[in-house]
Amino acid sequence: MIFVDTNVLLDVVIDDPTWADWSQQQLNAAALRDRLAINPVVYAEFSSRFAKIEDLDAMLASVEIAVAEMTRAALFLAGQAFKTYRRRGGPRTSVLPDFFIGAQAAVLGAPLITRDASRYRSYFPMVKLVAPE
Repeated sequence: MIFVDTNVLLDVVIDDPTWADWSQQQLNAAALRDRLAINPVVYAEFSSRFAKIEDLDAMLASVEIAVAEMTRAALFLAGQAFKTYRRRGGPRTSVLPDFFIGAQAAVLGAPLITRDASRYRSYFPMVKLVAPE
């Protein structure tokens, strides 16, 4: 399984002039290696681009992206990473979406396609990232 971050999906859907080609290439290459997945947090973030749940589900099905439920182990790891973030002076008081995404990839040992790698590298160094150089 290879996880996909919200920004990569949005790049393709909105045809971002800077990132759409890179994101589409990464999705295509990853789909040849393994199945693609998102977690409920990415699903929620990505849903803002759709008027109906049926449209979102149909889009994900058409490109064969599964929605993987979060395990308690991933939720716990997200909380631990967030605790470290706050101790380092992070300003937010609620757990950030990236912590849920990174923790699930870490617990499942799955690579993550993202173009926002800095937080994942800092708090989930065990996750193999597919990110721009």
